Amino acid sequence: MSLPQIQRRTVLKGVAAATAALAAPRVFDAAAAAAPAGKGVFGYGVASGDPTGTSVIIWTRATPPARPGERIAAPGSGCGRSIPVQWQVARDERFTRKVAHGTVHTTADSDHTVKVDVTGLDPYTQYYYRFHSLGEYSPVGRTRTAADIPGEVHALRMALVSCSNYTGGYFTAYRAIAERDDLDFVLHVGDYIYEYGNGADRYGPKELVGVRDAQPATEILDLEDYRLRHALHKADPDARAAHQAHPWITIFDDHEVANNAWADGAENHQANEGSYLARRNAALKAYLEWMPFRLPDQSVSHQGTRFFKRFSFGALGDLSVLETRQNRSKQVSYPQSPLDGFVPIGVSPAIDGALASPQRHLPEPEQLTWIKDGVSTTGRRWHLFGNQVMITAVRYPGSALGAGNVLFVNADQWDGYAADQASLLGHLGAQPAAAGDVVVLTGDIHSSWAADLQAGSTPAGVEFVTPSVTSDGFYEIVRSFLGNPAPETAVGATRQITGAVQQLNPWVKYLDGVGHGFTVIDVTPERVQADFHHTPVPTSAAPDPRVNPGVLPTYTRSFRTLAGTRRVSAATGPVGPRTDQPR
Repeated sequence: MSLPQIQRRTVLKGVAAATAALAAPRVFDAAAAAAPAGKGVFGYGVASGDPTGTSVIIWTRATPPARPGERIAAPGSGCGRSIPVQWQVARDERFTRKVAHGTVHTTADSDHTVKVDVTGLDPYTQYYYRFHSLGEYSPVGRTRTAADIPGEVHALRMALVSCSNYTGGYFTAYRAIAERDDLDFVLHVGDYIYEYGNGADRYGPKELVGVRDAQPATEILDLEDYRLRHALHKADPDARAAHQAHPWITIFDDHEVANNAWADGAENHQANEGSYLARRNAALKAYLEWMPFRLPDQSVSHQGTRFFKRFSFGALGDLSVLETRQNRSKQVSYPQSPLDGFVPIGVSPAIDGALASPQRHLPEPEQLTWIKDGVSTTGRRWHLFGNQVMITAVRYPGSALGAGNVLFVNADQWDGYAADQASLLGHLGAQPAAAGDVVVLTGDIHSSWAADLQAGSTPAGVEFVTPSVTSDGFYEIVRSFLGNPAPETAVGATRQITGAVQQLNPWVKYLDGVGHGFTVIDVTPERVQADFHHTPVPTSAAPDPRVNPGVLPTYTRSFRTLAGTRRVSAATGPVGPRTDQPR
């Protein structure tokens, strides 16, 4: 079944154009995002992140109470006095065995966020933490350090998430993650927030208009905006619960700034919106304030600010977190494309030449060298990549896009930077068995994938792609373009299209374009397994499970890669209990 022609500036993620809502001046309205600021000092909860063997970041937002005549110190407002904040880390929830403590001061300069890099901890150990200020205690957070013990192998299990659009649905995936006690951390590989507003650019189901609205109400452009949008996410109870229950490892993608970003601009940034670089600087400042993120050593060769980093887990493996937005070349474009960001191959020498050009880069050359060097490290069974956009080569049939028999690629993914893609995959395929195997963990495309990575005919590793938490996927796009038929009809059409993609790309072993949710990644010396957890299949009785806060994603399918094979294979069921537990 073919899709009708899709208007320009509509992307696979289901985003419409975003200019109409900017016509009216923005009024600072902190209603939803600022509500926790009026509920005590620690209304935004707590979070932890970037766990190493001996350290972890702990985070909160400490709101100073407003004095008579003062404006409340809402996020982004620039208001509020400096206040002292005490922090404590202990081995037990009652804090009878404290291991670290201290005091910091927070001000409006950091939007009253607090980040502490707690060091001197023991590896593979569970800890509890809390904050105290002005007579109030924060909620108690749970965190754990990494099993980074030379020569030792311990269990490693994480939740993989991506694309959490607030107006796109309830964060029930986060709630399901919060209810688990078997995770070492949550890996969020991008699009933690979205930049769109509530007007013509609104992104999400109509049932949530007036229920889950963006704050501020218009597209976010400056520091005040980005701070308030981050606060909106921390105000969500399911997001707060997931942050409180587990440490997070995160990296931004494009929507933390603007859609389809590159080094000097973005698809969703227009000339009348001011300087793109000023906008990006504001967005990244807010990201670093509101996320439990540790900037890595800046002496490693890089361009701009270094955000890419690596975590180690003893002899079991490592996790390299890539950053592919700050320094990437502008995407190849094709104005007549049926999908924004998709370009045809084999019909234009100019497009084919641009896609293949070695002068165009996704990560900067220094980062690509760093990636390759990490993969060449021996003595570790697995090299995991936390990665924003798909590395797997994927050709999309034009017949499924309403574009005849022409083949398309998504130019925003590694396919749009074929020289970098070939260089990396060739390096992976050339690694000896002693170097271990690569497993790429990706998000961005709002669907679930398990695919073989290949360097020609040589196995190079595997890629598991997690569905979106809420953002529109294949199903929502197909249903909209078909005129909103019965959900069962749209599900069938979606599966017909994804089946055609698999048939054209036989190295894609699994593709689901209907469910939203998260993926559990479990790592042992023998295999890496991905358990996909999805929202229910839409029906006429429940056409959009994202709008029901009582419907959580549940387990659906599992795939794995066995050590030494560098291939995807089916698994018979979900992972069982952990092989061991942290101290």
